[in-house]
Amino acid sequence: MPTDPTRRCHNVLDPLHSAIYFAPEADDAFSEGGLRPGRMSYFASRAAPMGPVGPGVVVATFYNFSPDLVARHIPRAWTLAKPEDIIRTRFVLAGTVLRRLLGDEVAASPEVEEAAAIAAKAAEACTPQGRPLYAAHAELAYPSDPVVALWHAITLLREYRGDGHIAALLAADLSGLEALQTHLATGRSFTNDFAQVSRGWSAELWAAGIAGLQERGLLDEKGGLTEAGEQLRTDIEARTDDLGRAPYDSLDEADLARLTDLGLGLTRRVRAAGAFPAEAFVQRAPRTS
Repeated sequence: MPTDPTRRCHNVLDPLHSAIYFAPEADDAFSEGGLRPGRMSYFASRAAPMGPVGPGVVVATFYNFSPDLVARHIPRAWTLAKPEDIIRTRFVLAGTVLRRLLGDEVAASPEVEEAAAIAAKAAEACTPQGRPLYAAHAELAYPSDPVVALWHAITLLREYRGDGHIAALLAADLSGLEALQTHLATGRSFTNDFAQVSRGWSAELWAAGIAGLQERGLLDEKGGLTEAGEQLRTDIEARTDDLGRAPYDSLDEADLARLTDLGLGLTRRVRAAGAFPAEAFVQRAPRTS
C-alpha cells in the first residue's frame, strides 16, 4: 500500500468504481437498452456523458485501446441507444452491482452515506481545464441513492486522475499501446493476454510495440523493464500523483483519513465478494514477512 496519503486514498476507492466493468449484470443491462454486450457497452457507457462523439474522441480520452477496436463500436453505439439513456442505465447498474457486492445493509449504511459526502467534497476541488472526460462526467447530477452517489463521486476523482495520467504519458512520449505495455511490465496490472485481447491489439501491432520499446531501451530482450524503463514508469506515476492531488489535498487530515478507512473497508468487501476475475490480473506472491 502506498505511503502517500493521497495515493493510498485513490487506491482504496478506485475498485468501488471499476467493479462495474467486470460485473455480470452489465451486459444484460446495456443490452436491454439496445447496445451490444462487451466492448461496445463499455465504450458507450463511459463516453456517453461527452455526447455522441466519434471514435477519435474515445481513442483520445481512453488512450490505451486500439483505434480499430474503438471504431468497430463507436459511433455505431449511438444509433442503438441515446447517450442520456445509457447514462441512466449506468447509474442503475452501479447501484445494482454495489448492493450485490456490499450487501443491502452495508450499501444503505451511514458509513456509505458518510463516504459519499466526503468523496463529493473532494470532487468539488477538481477543475475541468484539460480534463475532458472528468468534465463531461462532472456535468451529471448526483444520484439521490447514497451508494450510487458514492460511486459517482469516485468516478469523478478517477476520471480527473485519469485525464492527468494521459497528460503524463504524452509528456513521456508513450503511445497508448506503449503505455499499456510498459505498465504491464511492472507486474502490477492485467495479465498480458487479457490486456491485449480486451484492448483490441493485434499480434502484429503488439509485437511491433514491444520491439519499439526495446529499441528505446525501455524493455529488455525478455520484455521486462530496463533501469530506464523502471525510472520512466516511476516518473509517470509521480507526475500522475501530482496532477491528481488537488481533490485529496482539499480535504483536511481527518476527512482524508476517514475516507481512506471507509473506502478500504468497502473495497475489501467487494473484493471478498468476487468483484474481480483472478484470471485477468497478475497474481503477486504474498509477502512472507
